[in-house]
Amino acid sequence: MAIFEFNHPLIEHKLTNLRNKDTDTKLFRESLYEIAALMVYEATKDFKVKDTETTTPIMTTTTKVLSQPVTIVPILRAGLGMVDALLDLIPNAKVGHLGVYRNEETFKPTYYYAKMPTNILESKVIITDPMLATGGSIIYTLDYLVNLGVDIKNITVMCIIAAPEGIKAIIEKYPKINLYVAAIDQGLNEHAYIYPGLGDAGDRIFGTK
Repeated sequence: MAIFEFNHPLIEHKLTNLRNKDTDTKLFRESLYEIAALMVYEATKDFKVKDTETTTPIMTTTTKVLSQPVTIVPILRAGLGMVDALLDLIPNAKVGHLGVYRNEETFKPTYYYAKMPTNILESKVIITDPMLATGGSIIYTLDYLVNLGVDIKNITVMCIIAAPEGIKAIIEKYPKINLYVAAIDQGLNEHAYIYPGLGDAGDRIFGTK
């Protein structure tokens, strides 16, 4: 497993916008988009490419293209806030959806929806979820994809903020997964919320309570 925590001044600056309780919905969305866009460059560095012939205005030459299709799987609903940034950089990617919410009494994930592209088994898959708290939702998503037949080596997880407890839980279940996070916070409080955190990412993205 590769755990990559970004230490980049632009990401740190934009994380301040996400953490600030007074940041409005517009700036929150924009900052989340920008952080995800900065992260995807590193998160895709190991994607394989293949040769293709391309005709320039001068001549025909050999160039490179991604050798596998890409599928983005946001964990609904907060994961949707990262999707546009990835699609702007990988415009041919397809988007699957997995609906999982946390039971606020047990802190366990509850499934309610799934829809995946038909080529998911051939794809490089990027799971997006801004908050990695207990790890339950991401582990559920990994279980779902692996049960479909997706090779764990083809799955990458992108989160904005992670708690050490969630990272540990994922490592124990999926030691070979690649996990990219913008920041690792101090831990979880008694309500299993990340602290210092940024609050409820879904509510702040969509302006709900």
